[in-house]
Amino acid sequence: MSPNQPPIPKNEFDRILSLSEFDLDYTDLEKHFKDLTKLAAKVSGTEISLINLIDSFTQWSVSGYGIGTGQTPREESVCQYTLMENEYFEVKDLRIDHRFESRIYMEGDKRLVYYLGVPLTTTEGHNLGALCVLDNDVRELSQEKIELLKIIADEIVNRLKIMKAVNELKNKMLEIKQNQKKVAHDIRGPIGGIIGLAKIIQDQGKDNQLDEVLDFINLIQKSGSSVLELADEILSQDYPKQQVAAQEINHSIAYSLETLKQKLIDMFGAQAKHKKIRFSVSNAEGMEDVPFPKNKLLQIIGNLISNALKFTQENGEVSVALDINEQSEDKRFLVVKVKDSGIGISQKRIEEILDGQAKSTGGTSGEQGYGFGLALVKHLVDKASGTMSIESKDNQGTYFSISLPI
Repeated sequence: MSPNQPPIPKNEFDRILSLSEFDLDYTDLEKHFKDLTKLAAKVSGTEISLINLIDSFTQWSVSGYGIGTGQTPREESVCQYTLMENEYFEVKDLRIDHRFESRIYMEGDKRLVYYLGVPLTTTEGHNLGALCVLDNDVRELSQEKIELLKIIADEIVNRLKIMKAVNELKNKMLEIKQNQKKVAHDIRGPIGGIIGLAKIIQDQGKDNQLDEVLDFINLIQKSGSSVLELADEILSQDYPKQQVAAQEINHSIAYSLETLKQKLIDMFGAQAKHKKIRFSVSNAEGMEDVPFPKNKLLQIIGNLISNALKFTQENGEVSVALDINEQSEDKRFLVVKVKDSGIGISQKRIEEILDGQAKSTGGTSGEQGYGFGLALVKHLVDKASGTMSIESKDNQGTYFSISLPI
């Protein structure tokens, strides 16, 4: 592998697919892991420890000790090399390693010197990222300390699995609620018809003075009314209509357009600012507070935005538009449009992306490509029974549009 060629695991697509299945919000994980990053620093005796998760484009530092969390372009990270290892990756002096000599963390008086990273490996053998310890001085870690760091790394993966299981349970509960709503709607019509029919027969029965029939019909009417009240009760336990307030949405399992908009700004605003690109997110008026499941949205939209930022020149523009297309009360679609003023995509490459065969190309500022970001988007959109379209011309920007049933 040449010095300029980024390291890419052989199972890279399966790796990023595995990471996407955890459906993580990288900006909201520190509280789950702050104790483990502190423990890693204390065990190793280093000034800094980080938990880094690496997707197609970005290294997300989700928890840190001795340093703040944030994000780094994948091609500039040290942990990308840890992804290639089964045990650990160590650099005793970053200052004399040509792979890292021009990185931002090698500048200034506080430049990093020592690095050791342990991969965060799932039971399927996918390295999601790394637990790393760093210092401003040369260090020598004993094998015993390295083994302790491996135990901490295993605990990080275990916690990620627990979070995934909890989210899946919450989603299952949401699905049950939606099924309750469907059942309630399904029984309202027939029961309403029974009540209406009973009322007609009752009126006719009064004219004919059919006392026994009237008593029987009265019982039918009362029973029908009880079932109808039960249906209304089931409906009242589900999501309110569009008038629901944003603060009432359960953000652990759902977003609104407004919360999704703010999340995307928080996650990608820094990347855009670093590259001097104008970045904006807008949502449709009147639909801002409508709740919808958050499943895989950050993975799908995040990869589209990262791709747009990668292929847009300095002083360019990337915009995201969010909307909800309501075809009927039970048929809604989240519509996401990502537009950039970048270098564009050829028709051949568009066809490769839509066929799930996207390959890597370099970015406008020399970013190295890893080839699987858009392939992952297409896979996740297809899995969600959504649609994806791309419009572009060379040097005239690109327009992505996805529609996801909610």
